[in-house]
Amino acid sequence: QVQLVESGGGLVQPGGSLRLSCAASGFTFSSYAMSWYRQAPGKQREAVATITSGGITAYEESVKGRFTISRDNAKNTVYLQMNSLKPEDTAIYYCNANSYWLGNNWGQGTQVTVSS
Repeated sequence: QVQLVESGGGLVQPGGSLRLSCAASGFTFSSYAMSWYRQAPGKQREAVATITSGGITAYEESVKGRFTISRDNAKNTVYLQMNSLKPEDTAIYYCNANSYWLGNNWGQGTQVTVSS
């Protein structure tokens, strides 16, 4: 079965950086698009970044120029490099694999807190 395990969250000061990782298993990772979502307290979950199987990327407007999504198909891992972090980036970050064949799959999430 599909399994997604996020890591790399933590507490960081405004302006700092974090790199999130999502280790995937149970499917042919290289064949599928992968996404990062986040959910802040009291808000709906929102898409942050997506990378296709071919490496094409897309970002939510507020993170453009600050976040970078990438993938390592040899390691079955997708990353989210987050720079110039702001307090409004505080949220639980989730890895997602969603397709007709896989269904909609989520990791357990990793907490990112941006605070001084």
